[in-house]
Parts: sequence; C-alpha cells; structure tokens
Amino acid sequence: MNRVIDQYIRSEEERAWARKAEELAAHFAGRATRHDQEGSFPFENFADLREAGYLKLTVPQEFGGNGLSLYSLVMLQERLAYGDGSTALAVGWHIGQILHLRTTRKWPEAIFADLCRSVVSDGTMINTFASEAASGSPSRGGKPETTAVPADGGWRITGRKTFSTLSPILDRFVVSAYIPDEDCTDDFLIHRTDRVTLVETWDTLGMRATGSHDVVLDGVFVDKDMRLSGKGLDDGGGWLLHIPACYMGIALAARDYAIEFARTYQPNHMNEPIAALPSVKQSIGEMEIELRTARVLLYAAADRWDREKEHRPALKPELGLAKYVATNNAIKIVDLAMRIVGAASLSRKRPLERYYRDVRAGLHNPPMDSTVLHTLASAALAETSL
Repeated sequence: MNRVIDQYIRSEEERAWARKAEELAAHFAGRATRHDQEGSFPFENFADLREAGYLKLTVPQEFGGNGLSLYSLVMLQERLAYGDGSTALAVGWHIGQILHLRTTRKWPEAIFADLCRSVVSDGTMINTFASEAASGSPSRGGKPETTAVPADGGWRITGRKTFSTLSPILDRFVVSAYIPDEDCTDDFLIHRTDRVTLVETWDTLGMRATGSHDVVLDGVFVDKDMRLSGKGLDDGGGWLLHIPACYMGIALAARDYAIEFARTYQPNHMNEPIAALPSVKQSIGEMEIELRTARVLLYAAADRWDREKEHRPALKPELGLAKYVATNNAIKIVDLAMRIVGAASLSRKRPLERYYRDVRAGLHNPPMDSTVLHTLASAALAETSL
C-alpha cells in the first residue's frame, strides 16, 4: 500500500530525491533528542546536508545547482522535518532564500553569482537577520534600531539582531539597518569578522536546535557594493512555503508514531491492540482529515506558484492560506497523536513531546495568522459583484 507521504511524488527524479531526504532524516532523528535537550546546534547534520548536495538544491543550474522547483522544495522539507524539525526549519531559510533570490533577481547579478558558486563549491549558506527586540517581527513593519552610517568606501553597521537562525554556522548574512542620513531602511550583506559577536540566547520551548541566537554588530564595515537596495520582481513570497512544509513533516512523524503505537499496544485486558477501539479509530480519522486537507492546499499552492509565473503576486492569499491551514492543522494532528498514545506520550524517552513543542513554533513564523486573515479579508472585499 502506498504511504500517505508519497502521494505527491510525480516523477522518478522526485522519488529519488525523496529517498535521499528520508535517509538524511533518519540520521537526523537519531541525533535530535540530544540536540533538543542540550539546545545545541547540529553541525554534523549540516555537514551531511552539504555532502548530499542539499544546500545547492535551489541554486540556479547555470551556477552548478539543481534549480529545483518550489513544489520539490516542499516535498523534501517535509521529509527532513520528519526526522528533525529544527534542522529542516533552519536549512529551509537557506534554500528558500536562494529560491527567492533566483526568482526575484533582487541582488546585483555579480553578488548573487558569487554566493551561488560559493554554495556549490564550499557549502556556504545564507539567511537574513531582521528581527530585533524593540521592533518585533519585521513582517509587522517595525523600523530596525540597527543603524548604517557612511564610512570611507562603505558603511559601518551597529546593532543587535534576534531570532538569527543558522547564526552559529554562517560566514555571511544579510541584515536590515536604518540609515539616519537618508531616513530609510535597507539591506546589507555582511561577512563575519571580529566585530560580529554571537550571543547564545536561544533557549526556547521548541525548535531548540535552530541556532537562532542574538547577533551583535559593533561597527562592522560593509563595502559600498554590499548595500542591497534592489527589490526585484514580486514573487508573492512563495519561498516561505518551506515553513508549513516543515510543520507538516513534524505532523506526519507524530501521526505515524501514533498509528504504529495503536497497531502494537495491547493492554492486558484486551485481546487485540487498541487500534480496534472505535474511539482510537475516530482519532486516527480526525488526524487524516487534518493532514490530508492541509497537504492538498500546500502542494496545490506550490504547484500553482511554479506554473503561474506571471501571476505570483496574486497568489499571496492562497500561499498564506496554505501556511495558516498547515501550521494550525499540524498542531491538531500532534495533539490527537498524543491523545492516542496517552500519558506515555509525555515521556522524554518518546519523540511525541518534542513534536508537541516544536510544532507550536509555526504560529510564530511568517505570515502570522492575523496577517493571513487580513489578506484573505482584503481579497474578498476587493472582489467585484456578480
């Protein structure tokens, strides 16, 4: 019988990549408990990702990458998260942003080409650090307190960024900074120097191994050419589907764990496993409704984004809907899985309690629920009457 996770594989090439991702996920699952308990960054997982060629999946083919689609990204990210949500979410920011840069071409071509070649040859990764304690989530429009002031041949950047995922491993990253002389905000590509300090602040309920520490910038010099002012094409933010894909992967892992438990656990007062109980079957059925509904929306949104290049900005309501449904349904699925397993699901010797903690982080990744609801309402109100 076909596995539910394989329902959206469309070709042998996708199947081959899916199996490779599953092999990686199996390795990561064996390390996940330790990194979760320690709150440590899984450097060895990223060494494995580099060796497998995962870091260059979305790099354009002309620079030696695979140029994979958003649909394929979603499919692979689900599988990585099945083994370890933290690693999947963290690497998702890298491969997602490479896809975003590939489609928008918002960076100067020479800088983007240099990054891509470095990803392929050296396993370089990238992320954008925009959040700050005072301004909150950048998706809410807060102005950064990090500043950029002119210097001879470039800029001096000073400030502190929070939620800086992948910070332990990056040798370069993008930061947003306010330019007082121009009264505007812009992005700057920073290479790590002795004026960049990592402050290990990341001690959270879930997603404990993403390395999302604070990064302090103390007058870091940035060459004038590293100011990234371009906006590029509006791609609708499709790359952010790496986020719901991650939480669906965690939900799939919880679902499978609960189903296997139901198939094999037989209390001594029963003559068959608890899977035979009507109440357990109902809970499994409820999990399936939440899971299958979310995945239909997720893969449909990714497929439309790949195909409808000219209409990507108009897909924002559908992309937001896919994230909203996937993350909220994932929480419901993990909750149902824990109800099936019972009090044993609370044990730290079982992965369910980690899934339960990790999956809640989806509520705090963009776009936020309230933003999605506002987008959907605005789209509805903008419709013309029949």
